Amino acid sequence: MFGLRFIKTEPTQYVIQYQNGSAVREGAGLAFWHFAPSSSLVLVPTASVNDPFIFPLVTSDFQEVTVQGQITYRIAEPRRTAALLNFTLDRKGRYVSEDPQKLSTRVIDRVQVAMRAEVQMLSLKEVLASGEALVAGVAEALRVHPTIEALGLEILGLSLLAVMPKAETAKALEAQAREALLRQADEAIYARRNAAIEQERTIKENEIATEITLENKRRQVREAQMEAERAVQERQLQIRREEMAGKIALEEQNRDLVTLAATNAKAEADAQAYALTAMMKSFEQADPKVLQALASVGMKPGQLMALAFRDLADNATKIGQLNVSPDLLREILQPQEGKDRAGL
Repeated sequence: MFGLRFIKTEPTQYVIQYQNGSAVREGAGLAFWHFAPSSSLVLVPTASVNDPFIFPLVTSDFQEVTVQGQITYRIAEPRRTAALLNFTLDRKGRYVSEDPQKLSTRVIDRVQVAMRAEVQMLSLKEVLASGEALVAGVAEALRVHPTIEALGLEILGLSLLAVMPKAETAKALEAQAREALLRQADEAIYARRNAAIEQERTIKENEIATEITLENKRRQVREAQMEAERAVQERQLQIRREEMAGKIALEEQNRDLVTLAATNAKAEADAQAYALTAMMKSFEQADPKVLQALASVGMKPGQLMALAFRDLADNATKIGQLNVSPDLLREILQPQEGKDRAGL
C-alpha cells in the first residue's frame, strides 16, 4: 500500500509515533508499521555518548592552562529531550534538523562553563595538583545544572586527560620544581650528614662513658688492692709489733736471767771467797810441808813425779848432777800414751 512503511529500532533507541499531534506509540526497540503521510516519528538515541573536549582557561593567578578531557553522558528521559529538541525523522530516516548534533555542543558548553568556574577559584599550582577534586566539583555542578535536568540527560562520567600550562610557564614550574628537588636533595644530604655526626657523637659519648665506667672499675680495683695491701701491711706491722713485744719480753726475761745468774755467780763467788778465806786462815798456821803432803793426796804417779821434778828444780843450785834414765822416762810417759790411744 502506498505510504505504509515499516520501522525497526534498536534497544538503545527510543521511538515515539505521533498522529494528529498525539503520541500513539512509544518505547525502546520497537518495530511496527505506520502510515507515513499521517505519522511523525521521533527517534531519540539513549546509548551513552563520549564527547572529548579541550579548551583554554585562566586560573586565579591569571595563568593560562589548557584542560583536556572527556565527558560521558546519555539521554535518560527521552520524552523531555524530544520536547526540547527536534529528533524527528524524515521519510528517508534522517533527522530533519541539526538539534541532535547540537546536543553534544550544549553539553560541552556546560562542561566548559563549570570547568571555568572551578579553575578560576584555584591557582595554577592548585589546578595542576588537584585533578580529582576538580573533576568531582565539575561533575557535581553538571548533575544539578538546570539545563542538564531539562534536557533529561544523565552524566555518567567525567575525566581529565591533561591540564597543561603554557610552555614558558611549564619551564618555569619545572625549574622551580627542579630547584625544590635539588633543595630537598641538599637537605637530605645535610640531614644525613647531621645524622652521621649525631651518631658519631653518640658513639663518642658511649665510648667516653665506657672509658669512665672502666676507669671507675679500675679505680675500685686499685682501691680494693690498696685496701688489701694496707690490711696486709697493718697485719704485718701488727705481727712485727707482736714479735717485737715478744722479743722485748724475751730480752727482759734474759736480762732478768742474766741479772739473776750474775747475782747467783756473785753470791757463789762470795761464798767461794769466803770459804777460801776461811781455808787460808786455817792454813796460815799450818806447816808448808804438811800442806804439800795434803795436796799430794790422791794424785796420780805422773803428777807426783812432776812435783818431784819441781822440787828438784827448786834445789837445782844444790844438786851437782842429775841423771834420768830412759826407762824412767818411759815409765812416766807410758801411762800418758795409753790414755791418748784410748781417747783415739
